[in-house]
Amino acid sequence: MPAQILQLHSENAIADISAQIVDGLSRPAGQKELPTMLLYDERGLRLYDDITTKAPQYYLFRAEEEILKSKADEIVKAMHHGEEHVSTNEVVLELGAGALRKTSHVLLSLSHLVPKATDDAPITYYALDLEEREIRRTLGEIAASDIGNALEGKVSTRGLCATYDEGLKFVFQGGLNAHNSNKPLPTTFTHTRSGGASPVSSDDRSDFSSEDTDSSPISTPDEAQPPLHVLFLGSSLGNFTRQEASEFLRSLPLRAGAGDTLLIGLDHDNNKAEIEEAYNDPEGHTKQFIMNGLRNAGRALGNTCLFDERKWEYVNHYLTDKRQHEAFFKSKCPQKVSKSGFKEPFSFEKDELVKIEQSLKFSDTDAFGLFVESQLRPIQRWTDSSQRYSLWLLERPPFVFPLLKQPTQVYSPFGVPTMDEWHQLWAAWDCITLKMIPPSMLYQKPIDLRHICLFYLGHIPAFLDIHLSRLLQERNTEPEEFKYIFERGIDPNVDDPTICHSHSEVPDKDEDWPTLTGILQFQTRVRARLANLYMDISSNKIPLTRRVARVLFMTFEHEAMHAETLLYMLIQRAGTGTLPPPGFTTPLWESLSAQWDTAPLPETKTVTLGPAQITLGHDDAEADDLDPTLSTKVDGHEFGWDNEHGKRVVQIGKFAIEWRPVTNGEFFAFYMGEGKDRVFLPSSWVEEDGEIKVQPPSANADSVRIRTLYGPVPMKVAQNWPVMTSYNDLSTYAIVKGGRIPTEAELRLFYQTFHSGYEGGANVGFRNWHPIPATTGSERSGGKGDNGGVWEWTSTVFDKHEGFVPSKLYPGVSSDADIRYSMDFFDGGHQVVTLIDIHDQLGGSYATIPRMAERKTFRNWYQRNYPYPWVGARVAYDLN
Repeated sequence: MPAQILQLHSENAIADISAQIVDGLSRPAGQKELPTMLLYDERGLRLYDDITTKAPQYYLFRAEEEILKSKADEIVKAMHHGEEHVSTNEVVLELGAGALRKTSHVLLSLSHLVPKATDDAPITYYALDLEEREIRRTLGEIAASDIGNALEGKVSTRGLCATYDEGLKFVFQGGLNAHNSNKPLPTTFTHTRSGGASPVSSDDRSDFSSEDTDSSPISTPDEAQPPLHVLFLGSSLGNFTRQEASEFLRSLPLRAGAGDTLLIGLDHDNNKAEIEEAYNDPEGHTKQFIMNGLRNAGRALGNTCLFDERKWEYVNHYLTDKRQHEAFFKSKCPQKVSKSGFKEPFSFEKDELVKIEQSLKFSDTDAFGLFVESQLRPIQRWTDSSQRYSLWLLERPPFVFPLLKQPTQVYSPFGVPTMDEWHQLWAAWDCITLKMIPPSMLYQKPIDLRHICLFYLGHIPAFLDIHLSRLLQERNTEPEEFKYIFERGIDPNVDDPTICHSHSEVPDKDEDWPTLTGILQFQTRVRARLANLYMDISSNKIPLTRRVARVLFMTFEHEAMHAETLLYMLIQRAGTGTLPPPGFTTPLWESLSAQWDTAPLPETKTVTLGPAQITLGHDDAEADDLDPTLSTKVDGHEFGWDNEHGKRVVQIGKFAIEWRPVTNGEFFAFYMGEGKDRVFLPSSWVEEDGEIKVQPPSANADSVRIRTLYGPVPMKVAQNWPVMTSYNDLSTYAIVKGGRIPTEAELRLFYQTFHSGYEGGANVGFRNWHPIPATTGSERSGGKGDNGGVWEWTSTVFDKHEGFVPSKLYPGVSSDADIRYSMDFFDGGHQVVTLIDIHDQLGGSYATIPRMAERKTFRNWYQRNYPYPWVGARVAYDLN
């Protein structure tokens, strides 16, 4: 049976391409260009196929094919959250399907998810491309092959003859909802759009206009749409500009948190000569492919021979700083090209270049930044054996924290949080509190040194409301008594829990607590109160002063810190109560651990730094809020907590420091050997029977599992993650190994030298809901990387420093006047843990929001024997 193909081309497509040609060639010398889609007529698609089969220099195709040949089953399983079988009808849509040789591996793996063939295949694959005859040919070849036999009754294949824009319109207008293979497709599909068409096809093709897509909202497809998996292979996204690329990915019809996925191929920022040869092979296959575009330009204007190919040649170059390959037609002589109906001829100078194609290449920073801007989250990445090309599986999660903008004199990313930032934070908070804590756990204490879970649901809005009331000199939001119950939590002494700072008095009995419904209604009112304050500031009804800004900063980061506190409590019950994060794909642990086990290690275990001097802290005196000359100077100001204030220079001697934090595997070997009976079982570990014991297990690593929010995983999965345990035990480890825990200044110097940050892929901001192996020390990146998503202990005792002034703002209206934010913990028992700045430093917990993770002055602290927070450490060594 011939393949069903739906023709989506609009009546204006030919006129659109002609208009683009005329516009591009009417520009001044040095700016002329032709639309890339001219390369992909039926002949062009076959010429491109010749490149992929006959030009070994074109590594992109081979690299991607290598990945799919060996990893298609893994990829498809990850698309389906680790499920062994397809449980519902679903659609796979490939943008720019091409010859389907690579895609055939995905189709075959998809068929493995369907245990039994039926008359109504549960998976429908749509191949979208520009030329109907090519789609029919390639789908026919698949159907006639052994793969086609394997797909029968499991995966039905269909075609969409369309541009990207037309195909996505079809999806948005519900076209995929009628995907049942028993229902024939209509032969055409009409839509109302009359704008320019986006080009489409397999590798390196596009002319996406930023005017075609609203860059602000993400796509909102029909919620009744079946599960959708989009394939965008061949590094085709490289044909867009970087801004257009993020806008295009934002426009894809992937529903947030619904399980829809995008599998996309991206070429790396490889060697210049290698890239240039890949796009200009010695045998001339690429040249034939490119020159065919010149013929198509003439055909679109009514005369195939309009451009004399003898007067043109193909040239290309790679711009290393822009990570961008460009292809051109080069005029061999001065010439004019005219045609009846043209207002005037197109003029070309000798050696003038006319751009026909560009192909962006992607560093890790480019890729991670692109995904954040596109509201996408990497689920998993596969790289070819030569490390030149990657396939990324992405999803649109319920929330994504944005990249921070670079600071200027009038803007600081660490200034007043915007309402958009509040909404992102609330999305994270609500995900944790409303979807990960079952009702049965609300009145439970996952750890004994903290309150019951319900307390934190009331504490966050109560803290915000207390400070808004104090700032605005208004009454508290009803019920007013909430401020007495929920104002302040507890942090008792680990050794003697009866010793604790001043805190709220809470009910003893479950029935005496406010109800969850009452707390959530209170939260809604407080959030509305905050939104009204922002509106009043926007309308100048209330001036934005330093004091107003500081309250907004403080309450925002307070909520963010408590999100992490609540999570490190909840992880103690993951698998026995706490629910996994909804809307985030469950990791494919076996596949990921295989990648982690084979990742390259640093050539040396340590790096030597110093002597040096480093600046700690910043100048942000709370008293300046009340200074008439400074109180209104908010733009560009960087806010921080009281322990951050007081910029000071610290001298550092020469020392060595390990590239990466101590791993679970390293600590387990120590725990079973040199450290036996000297250190405790980390609270981030659990024995196989689920009981935490302080004595070493009697068996081997198989008897220990590592806690994650998805439930415990085997040690062999997490052996390369940073271990998370107390300062005391990590200090013991360091001493036995002949080293020590670094000071705050030493660790900051390391971060300042070898940072990657959120935009460079650092595991912060819920990019993952678990640690990953550290990447610092990589030769390719000059040592820069990520610490795996943990805070890091320092040997610096949390105490007063030069310039420190205790906050007077932090206590609520019901608090003892002597309570101060940091001073309560200047007890000699708390150690500084360091969080990282995107520009100057590295690291941070996977659940820490970027604006905190990237502020180099941010400090946190825990008691040195407190075992629960997500803190690791690396070893430093003195050098005489």
